[in-house]
Amino acid sequence: MKKTIIIGGGLGGLSAAVTLANAGMSVELYEKNGHLGGKLMPVRLGSHTFDFGPNTITMPEVFDSVIEQTGESAGDYFDLIPLETHTRNHFPDGQHLDFSSDTKIMQQELERFAPTDAPDYRRFLDEITRIYNLSERYFFPSSFHSWRDYLSPALGKALMQVRPLETMDHFYKRYFQDTKLLQALGRYATYIGSSPYKAPATFSMIAYLELVGGVYYAKGGNVRIAEGFAAVARKQGAQLQTGTAVNRIIVRDGQAVGVELENGSVSEADAVILNGDLLTAFPQLTAESERPSFTDKKSVSYEPSISAFVILAGLDTRLPGLKHHNVYFSDDYVSEFNDLFEKNRYSDQPTVYISNSSCTDPEVSPDGDNLFILVNAPALTADGKLQIDADAYKNRIYDFLKEYGIDIRSHLVEEKTFTSSFIAENFNAFRGALYGPSSHKKKDAFLRPANASTDIKDLYFVGGSTHPGGGSPMVTMSGHNVALRILKKFGI
Repeated sequence: MKKTIIIGGGLGGLSAAVTLANAGMSVELYEKNGHLGGKLMPVRLGSHTFDFGPNTITMPEVFDSVIEQTGESAGDYFDLIPLETHTRNHFPDGQHLDFSSDTKIMQQELERFAPTDAPDYRRFLDEITRIYNLSERYFFPSSFHSWRDYLSPALGKALMQVRPLETMDHFYKRYFQDTKLLQALGRYATYIGSSPYKAPATFSMIAYLELVGGVYYAKGGNVRIAEGFAAVARKQGAQLQTGTAVNRIIVRDGQAVGVELENGSVSEADAVILNGDLLTAFPQLTAESERPSFTDKKSVSYEPSISAFVILAGLDTRLPGLKHHNVYFSDDYVSEFNDLFEKNRYSDQPTVYISNSSCTDPEVSPDGDNLFILVNAPALTADGKLQIDADAYKNRIYDFLKEYGIDIRSHLVEEKTFTSSFIAENFNAFRGALYGPSSHKKKDAFLRPANASTDIKDLYFVGGSTHPGGGSPMVTMSGHNVALRILKKFGI
């Protein structure tokens, strides 16, 4: 029986484990942390539970398909609840704009909020639907293993049809003029760790995912998705070990033949999948001489995506007006992104995102709101330093929210802060970046590191730093796509 070893138990690694084990391969997965799911990490503070990782779930069919390929029902493992009107966007002038996946509701909301822009909304939806459909057909199902995989004429034609040379901000301005509406749409660039003023308009398809495809939440917490993947993988025979770090990938005659664990034991395999931040994990686990196409110098040359400053706050009450997803915008979005990427510093007036999953699912936090508060943060400096005093910045955020009428301190009973340093240390993330390389350069947006090593045979990569990119559906697809490639290679 052919065997694959998977390093890392994020959604990409778990997706690959299910796919490979279901096809009859022997699978061993090693995860250094005590949980499976990667950044989709459960946190409990008193009676309040939180998802540290992705709070916004889109493309439910991607997660369902991982389970259903085995003949089982995804609904037996997680219940994805649609959130029709899902995000309330707040602005400094006191106005708010609700985003909904119901086109009729959204049209009415725009007629109230930005009446001159409302007539162009359906035309906008038509275009982001076209871009999404091309991506779904040509980009999502593919795994790229060498530069030759990018030379498909059909792929090249599709690439030129998804507005690769235009920025997201410029694209949005083709349809809308209201600055606050543009600000709300521009936030979608942060889903790939980038700036709307630099990222290609191709990624405006993210707006399609929320405004057409819909936003979902897994009852009991989005961590239920990772738990479901793990349960099915084990049911198919995969061996999943947490709290087990890998020291190195064993390379023999230019081929990955297994791994050495932290305790010194060795496990051999026919293929190895690295589910981790490629820019950090690949150099850590292999000798530079074994990967001449991906030198240490190259690995640190990428522009990192944004990181995050996160506060988990458990309250003793339910604050009025909070939706499941809430965004409180700064009054100068351009300066905020300039601070993050050009000056590599924390913004003095950041935009703040709050997820309050207890709004939809009170059982996860029965005694009051469970607020996941996130601020976009710059990556760590090149020498690994955090640029702020975490406690002072936390209080700055609380002050900012109080100006919007959100009084955290008066009702706070549980609290924990996470910085870029935590993300770097616990998830081996390159300079604490959430999504690997940013998508500002066309090369990094469309030619992300391939799904297989150029130099080491039978070594594959899945996760947000490789194709097709960041975000929970994308990393899940990367795991499935690579697994299919491995099965094809071995004729399984």
